[in-house]
Amino acid sequence: MSEAASSPPLEYVFELRVNIGSAVELGLGSSGRRRTVPIIGGSLHGPDISGRVLLGGADWQFIESDGLTLIDARYVIETEDGVRIEVRNQGIRHGAQNVLDRIATGESVPSSQYYFRTTPRFYPPKGKYDWLRRSIFVGDAERHADLVIVRVWKVI
Repeated sequence: MSEAASSPPLEYVFELRVNIGSAVELGLGSSGRRRTVPIIGGSLHGPDISGRVLLGGADWQFIESDGLTLIDARYVIETEDGVRIEVRNQGIRHGAQNVLDRIATGESVPSSQYYFRTTPRFYPPKGKYDWLRRSIFVGDAERHADLVIVRVWKVI
């Protein structure tokens, strides 16, 4: 009999505060309702990296009939020392329909009432932040009317 596997440890990396604009509805597609949400700025703060989220990204979403939202956000962060890093953050959000309806109206709902997890991937230029492309990261997210907060951990 083999030894029981243990979960890999996580190391906190930073918190992203991503400012968003109004959703642009794109109609129905094969996977459900389609929309995009513009990313208009924000910030990130952590023990080893801080900076800002640049204007110009977007979160492309498919919302299935049961409310499951598939997320594919792409944007750029700029560190305090001026390094620009491309981010692709994919994930899912789901919960009870009444909770999802409250989120859709812009109400701030405690993140404990719904599931919103992401897997950010970072594409830095060679150099100081190369460590970001050499690990797997997970994000625990919460949605507000004009803001998405993502706490990011590195899987050790």
